[in-house]
Amino acid sequence: MNATSPDTTAELYASYVLGNYGTPACTLTRGEGAYVWDSEGRRLLDFGSGIAVTAIGHCHPHWVRAVQEQAATLVHVSNLYRHPGQGVLAQRICGYAGPGRVLFCNSGAEGNEALLKLARLHGRATSGEEGKRYKVIVAGHAFHGRTFGAMAATPQEKIQGGFRPMLDGFAVATYNDLASFEALVDDATAAILVEAIQGEGGVNAATPEFLQGLRALCDKHNLLLLMDEVQCGVGRTGRFFGFEAAGIVPDAFSLAKGLGGGVPIGAVWMREALGALFHPGSHGTTYGGNPLVCAAANAVLDVIESEDLLAQVQSQSKIWIEQLRGLERQFPALVQEVRGRGYLVGLALKVDHLPLVNLLRDKGMLVIPTAGQVIRLLPPLTATLEELSRSVELLAEALSAYQPA
Repeated sequence: MNATSPDTTAELYASYVLGNYGTPACTLTRGEGAYVWDSEGRRLLDFGSGIAVTAIGHCHPHWVRAVQEQAATLVHVSNLYRHPGQGVLAQRICGYAGPGRVLFCNSGAEGNEALLKLARLHGRATSGEEGKRYKVIVAGHAFHGRTFGAMAATPQEKIQGGFRPMLDGFAVATYNDLASFEALVDDATAAILVEAIQGEGGVNAATPEFLQGLRALCDKHNLLLLMDEVQCGVGRTGRFFGFEAAGIVPDAFSLAKGLGGGVPIGAVWMREALGALFHPGSHGTTYGGNPLVCAAANAVLDVIESEDLLAQVQSQSKIWIEQLRGLERQFPALVQEVRGRGYLVGLALKVDHLPLVNLLRDKGMLVIPTAGQVIRLLPPLTATLEELSRSVELLAEALSAYQPA
């Protein structure tokens, strides 16, 4: 591939790349740890982590070696054949989750599509009739992906608008309101699908009591409790899974984003008994869990375990979140609250958040805007206390310079 100048890259995007993301803010050329560099040579603190993907930072040496070695050995074989890395990765995920079966795919949306198919298979198995028990209850402000099934499970106008009619079979309850979920359960209900923390929905965290109540509700009515761990899984909250804070185990959950550390991989874990609902031909993927992405994911888990990152996130996030809460006191006219858990934190503003996103980029920091005038802060799990503190300093500088649009 021939190197191009920043101007040429922008021209190529403008001429040939679909504009569904708007105009990209800048051109990034390399990364290392918690930092990226743009085409002008500026170093930026990356607290977006590719939307929670680069869990162990950019270009971690162990991860790079594992991917390089695998790329030089065997990249792809399809799921018609076994390869060592997939079996090892499935075993390791079950080591975190408990006895079960793992399905690999390419993204969080694909993982959630598999959860929806599992719900329908469960409904058929428990009702004895296809199409009789198929409804899935989801939460308002949820985000489960942009494919047609996942989009129908995502009750947001910006996601569904222009693509109706939606796939049938979804009912919307109120997040953290157990009674609203219970009121929607009927004979057609097969499952409940929620996130432990709604990232795209504004960094809204489920209370332990809410998730415990959903677990009991599902047990009472023989429903599947399905969890979307795409953004809050793989250590982002300081525990390997976001739902662990409530002390519950779902019947199945999806993983993606941070699992591959930068390459596309998704996974679904389900209880052992549920695995029997799938048979040859009922689901599949060409690329899912191929040798290259499994090598990357196994390397991510190696780093999380060898560097004790879960304990590090738990201890450091307490200090960092308290520093962030100082911004509430320092800028009461601008900052509403700090919310979230671990390294999935939202800074909710009382004003338009987009000018602050732009100010932060100008000052040397990348963050992700989300719903409800909230800025998402998603540092890599490897971030140091110094880098976390620097993020607070940059936020303070940007808030001091904030001018309404």
